Amino acid sequence: MEYETKSHCKYLIALHLILVVKYRKPLLNGNLGEFVKKTVFDVSLSSDFRIEEIEIDKDHIHMLITIGTRYSVGQYARRIKQGTTTKIWKSFPYLKNQFWKEKTFWSDGYFVCSVGNASAEIIRKYIQEKG
Repeated sequence: MEYETKSHCKYLIALHLILVVKYRKPLLNGNLGEFVKKTVFDVSLSSDFRIEEIEIDKDHIHMLITIGTRYSVGQYARRIKQGTTTKIWKSFPYLKNQFWKEKTFWSDGYFVCSVGNASAEIIRKYIQEKG
């Protein structure tokens, strides 16, 4: 991971972000899991963050992302959740049977911790071994 340089600052903001499927339903296997990974990459292309590593488990997704200074961490998490949920519901209509009350996919919260440049490799290996 490289430092970013703007006109008045130089930074490296790396985060370990975990999003959990609503009610911890084990839905992220097979086609849906791969679709979610691809969709997160698509969201990152139109947003101010970069995915360094990403891996799915049956009911949650781990990401190592680097972000800019323009938005808060919560705004990045919200953008990922909103972008993926919309595409998931369009592509997998059978989810009506799983979430019958509302068009949701992710639980309300998320886990995030900052990753220093020295420990980024440890987080990277941890994420690669998940799933």
